[in-house]
Amino acid sequence: MPKRLTWEAAFNIGHEVIDAQHRDLLEHCNRLADHALPVTEEADQAFRQGFDALMALVRQHFAAEEALLAGHPDLEDYRHACEEFEYLVAEIATTENFDKIELQRFLALWAVGHILEDAKRAHTG
Repeated sequence: MPKRLTWEAAFNIGHEVIDAQHRDLLEHCNRLADHALPVTEEADQAFRQGFDALMALVRQHFAAEEALLAGHPDLEDYRHACEEFEYLVAEIATTENFDKIELQRFLALWAVGHILEDAKRAHTG
């Protein structure tokens, strides 16, 4: 079964734009879940479009977070993590290599992990 996500108070980092982008990440993952189960050409196309939209959102989100981290000691680690994710979704975790449910679950778990890491960083300084 696809992984459905809900927003939790613990996800808030206290930055309006970043929190809104995080909520959007979860919504996009849930939209992918809507198209993960039907085995139809229409559902496959909708999943692919949703996947592409999620990747565009992730890239926009990475740019916003990188701008906020300017001068922060974790900036290089953050850039490295972004590059790793980009490689992973471009070369490995793709719709060609995994079925829709596996890919949706991976992206949902990644999104939650990313959001929790951001929340941890925001609350510990």
